[in-house]
Amino acid sequence: MIVTEGLTKRFGTLTAVDNLNLHVEKGEIFGFLGPNGAGKTTTIMMILGLLQPTAGRVRLFGKLLPEDYFGIKRRLGVLSEYQYMYDEMTALEYLQFFARLYAVEHPNQRIQEVLERVRLRDRQQELVGGYSKGMKQKLGLARVLLHDPEILILDEPTNSLDPYGVREVRDILMEEHERGRTLLISSHLLSEVERICGRVGIMNKGRLLAEATMDELRQRLSQEMELRVDLDQLPASLIPALQQIPGVSSIDVSEQPSAGAGATLIIKAKPGSERRTQVARAIAEAGALVLGMQTVEMSLEEAFVTITENNISLLAEEGVA
Repeated sequence: MIVTEGLTKRFGTLTAVDNLNLHVEKGEIFGFLGPNGAGKTTTIMMILGLLQPTAGRVRLFGKLLPEDYFGIKRRLGVLSEYQYMYDEMTALEYLQFFARLYAVEHPNQRIQEVLERVRLRDRQQELVGGYSKGMKQKLGLARVLLHDPEILILDEPTNSLDPYGVREVRDILMEEHERGRTLLISSHLLSEVERICGRVGIMNKGRLLAEATMDELRQRLSQEMELRVDLDQLPASLIPALQQIPGVSSIDVSEQPSAGAGATLIIKAKPGSERRTQVARAIAEAGALVLGMQTVEMSLEEAFVTITENNISLLAEEGVA
């Protein structure tokens, strides 16, 4: 649905986007991540045709831009991080204006539907200028959904929202995904991205450093796995036995074991499903009972930091950073 091929943008001597090859598949939720200045916004502006690339090209719906660009734009819904709204309009007037722009069928009915989805139906007669930042963010999302686009490009969609509002927006995005819509989401809330995105792309200094699922990122980056094991007791022979398992690098006894457990062990080892089997066998042979065993996986935040820091170190070695 969204493809960039060798996409590059230079501003004088600054290369904001460097030979970007990005693929967002139909019907997926793709998280587009990177620190400030990574090139995400510049990339999105080129995808939308608001900036001309220095080199490379963009394809939307299989069509090379700017081929039939105005027709394509009707199939897109875009929420920018910083929105300009007409404060002198009511929320209803604001959506009526965009309904005319997009030639929305049955506009009055559709406006009420999207207002209901973002919980603003009771506030539609109020001036937008009197809205809070969170309410404006919801109204912006209503405007994005109004013409029922096939691709949603969302830059910080939960910006200024309280936890309840974040949850509401998350539910709406998941509903759009279930309807087969394609979502490209740029956000600094990595916990939210990890919760809803099937794949992520991580940029830094204009380069795409990774494009993968979370499992693929973990396999690529995790040199160790962490097992949290709750036991009914801690036999004296168990720790030495666990230390004999190949690949086990450290074993810590938690000072605050899980509720109901006599002891909780934190075991770090090389990744591999056989490691869990070997640990369970050693525990049984020592005479203890496993009450729970959990693999603690690398979070998106940890993967993000690892990838970007590794890239900065590489650039420093090359004399670029």
